[in-house]
Amino acid sequence: MRKTSATTLALLFAATVLAASNPEGVRRVKLLSYPECIELSNTNTTVVLGHYVGGRVLKYAWRGKDALYLSPNEANWNPSGPNERPEVSAGRFDIGPEQIIPKREVLWSGTWTAEVIGPRAARLTSQPDTATGVQLIREFKLDSTSSHLACTQIIRNVSHETKAWCHWSRTFALHGGIGVVPLTPAQSKFPNGYVMYLQGKDNAIILRPNDPNIRARDGFLEIVGPPAFPKLGFDAHAGWFAYQMPNDLAFVKRYATYPDRVYNEVAGLTISIWYPKAEQVPAVELEPIGPRSTLAPGESAAFTEHWWLLENPFPRAGAALDLPKLAAKVATETK
Repeated sequence: MRKTSATTLALLFAATVLAASNPEGVRRVKLLSYPECIELSNTNTTVVLGHYVGGRVLKYAWRGKDALYLSPNEANWNPSGPNERPEVSAGRFDIGPEQIIPKREVLWSGTWTAEVIGPRAARLTSQPDTATGVQLIREFKLDSTSSHLACTQIIRNVSHETKAWCHWSRTFALHGGIGVVPLTPAQSKFPNGYVMYLQGKDNAIILRPNDPNIRARDGFLEIVGPPAFPKLGFDAHAGWFAYQMPNDLAFVKRYATYPDRVYNEVAGLTISIWYPKAEQVPAVELEPIGPRSTLAPGESAAFTEHWWLLENPFPRAGAALDLPKLAAKVATETK
């Protein structure tokens, strides 16, 4: 029988411990000035999660092409400097409804904890927030081969009162793309399939907007550039929408919708897209919105977004995006 030396056994044990502490597809990395971020990766996809200024996705890239807008101003964050909040960009999440929820800096830009929970999987956890009475847990799982990233946000009521909040995603994607929202007219209450929010203190809502950069085509609403007012709301229940980016990637978000539940945004939205002019903010905000979750003390509710990056060509100047082809690709590649 072959014998193994004590030194060899020690090395094997050390390697086993290292593998256990670093599951497949996970490592700690520094991004900008943020140390000890968690990177999830497979052959083609890289995800970096940050926890110093809110729990966020800082990078989501397919073969080196990033889908997210990460502000260069975030590089000014200094871990040993004064506790000043930098710009919060990239893969942001939140809770709502927007018009009635109190300020929640602990959740939005506070320091979270970060832990690895398995191969290509991690969990970010906020501190308890007295303003909203909840604690947020965000869990991320990257597929072993594709760009599929499951993003689950858990709202946990840590107060002594019943709370009623909803999931609100606020992802900053690269500017200059085309928003694609499948229409579900049988379930919509909007005459034109969407509403537009006016800017100003009253935040009035246009119920029958008409904007040259928004058009209905082939069963979809297509946002081809910044509209007159950037905030748009949709009540579609197709369970997905896409954002075709100039870098020939389509950023697809899938999520469950619940036609029989209450959506407690002012206009009962399931989706919002915020598309400002580039000089205002060089990003487009992609916002799935969940239904109201009424939580007794100690109860939790979860909402999952499924992200994909699909290779799909951006249309040439003067040409239109092939919407049926994109929809077919979504149907076959985002199961």
